[in-house]
Amino acid sequence: MGMSLGDSVRITLFGESHGICVGALLEGIPAGTKINEDILATEIARRKPGKKGLSARSESDKCEILSGVYNDKATGWPILLLTWNSDARSKDYSFLPDHPRPGHADLPEQVRSGGAADLRGGGSQSARLTYGLVAASSQLRQIISDAGWRVDAHLHSVGEIVSRPLFQLDRDAILVEGSDMARLNCRDPVISTEFSELIESVRMDQDSIGSSVECVIEGLPIGLGEPWFDGLEPALARGMMAIPGARAVEFSRGVESSKMRGSKHNDSWHLDDDKFTLSGSDEGSADGSLGGRSTGAPMRVVVHFKPPSSISREQNTLHLPSGEQKSLRVVGRHDPVLGPRAVPVVESIARLVIADLGMIGGYITSSE
Repeated sequence: MGMSLGDSVRITLFGESHGICVGALLEGIPAGTKINEDILATEIARRKPGKKGLSARSESDKCEILSGVYNDKATGWPILLLTWNSDARSKDYSFLPDHPRPGHADLPEQVRSGGAADLRGGGSQSARLTYGLVAASSQLRQIISDAGWRVDAHLHSVGEIVSRPLFQLDRDAILVEGSDMARLNCRDPVISTEFSELIESVRMDQDSIGSSVECVIEGLPIGLGEPWFDGLEPALARGMMAIPGARAVEFSRGVESSKMRGSKHNDSWHLDDDKFTLSGSDEGSADGSLGGRSTGAPMRVVVHFKPPSSISREQNTLHLPSGEQKSLRVVGRHDPVLGPRAVPVVESIARLVIADLGMIGGYITSSE
C-alpha cells in the first residue's frame, strides 16, 4: 500500500484518526545522528489541534520513540514514532457508513474495502496521520542544516486574501505565542490579522474556506535531483499532493507561467565570483529547478488546499439504505481552514524529499 514516501530516507505512516494511535516509521537516518526532542516537540506543536478558531480536538500529541534511538542518537535502524489518540469522539460519526459525507472519501473507501473500512474521522485518510509525517521529518532538520540547506513555509492565502511573499518577510523572527501569526503559522503581521477575521466569520457562518501555503527551499546545490519522475519538482509534487485536502502545487511563477512569453519567463545565467547564478535569484523569482535538477536558486512552492469538507451547515447527500437524497448535519470538531495546520506538513514533505534526493545523489552522507 502507498503509505510510504522516499527511498534512501523513507517515511511510512500508520494509524487511524479514531484508532489507538498514529505515527510513522522513519528509515535511513544515519547512525550517530542526534535526535533532538526539543525540535520534535516544537514541530508537533505547530500542527497540533486545539488552537482558537480551529479544530477543538484536544490531543496531548506527546511523541513516544520506541526504536532506533539510543542515548539520544540514531542507531541506523528504523525509528518508530507514535502518539496515542485520547480525544476521539466516535459517536459524532454514527451516521456512517449509511450517510457518506459530501466532499469526503467515505463512499469510495467503503466500496474499495468491501465494507471493512474504519470511516470514523476519515480513518487512515485523515489529516491526523500527518502527525507521524511531522514528527519523523523534524529529525531531518539538522541533517539539512548541516548541508547548508533551509526550508521555510507559512500561510500564504485564505480565500481571496494573500500575504506578502516569504522573501519579503522576516523568516527568523520568533512568533509570539498566542498571536494571530503564531496561531495561523503566518509570517505577515498585517495580513495574519485579516486572515484571522475572515476565518472567524466563515466559522460563524458554519462554513469553511480554501487556503494555500507558501514554501521556500534554499541552499540546494546545482544539479540536485534525479531523472524524470524522481526530479525535484515531480518528487515534491507527489509528496505535497498526498497531503489531505491538497488540490494544486505551483513552482516558481506557477500558473502565471502559462500566461507569459518565453522572453519574459526565461532567467539568464550569470557568473559571479566563480559561481553560477540566475537573474531574479535574490528576489526569489528565478526557477529553483530546471529539468528536475536544482539550479542553485531558491525554490518557491505554493500548495493550494480546498475548503475543509466537514462543515456544520446542513447539506443534502445520498442516504444509502433508502437510495434517496437526505439532509445531513456533520457534527464534531473540524478546522474551518486547512492552511494554518498544513504549514509544518508542507515543510516536512520538503525536508523529506530534499534529504532523500540529497542522499541518493551523494550530497548528504552522514550527520554528526
